[in-house]
Amino acid sequence: MISDEVRAIWCRELKRDNISVDDDFFALGGQSVIMVGIQGAFMEELGVEVPMDQMFLNPTIATISAYIESQGAVAS
Repeated sequence: MISDEVRAIWCRELKRDNISVDDDFFALGGQSVIMVGIQGAFMEELGVEVPMDQMFLNPTIATISAYIESQGAVAS
């Protein structure tokens, strides 16, 4: 599932062991520098470009995963 891969990226970039699919990126201490790292990981690991505005509009693993899936990305 895409959400499992997104969760792994978020945990690594936010340096947390576990994040719920409904946790808010900004409430977890996320900031623009971390967001850029996540954006790069999406491109490198999932092969999908996620525009920065979509990262702000979809601040949870659930919502950004749904966006990524809507762009045709599939889990590896």
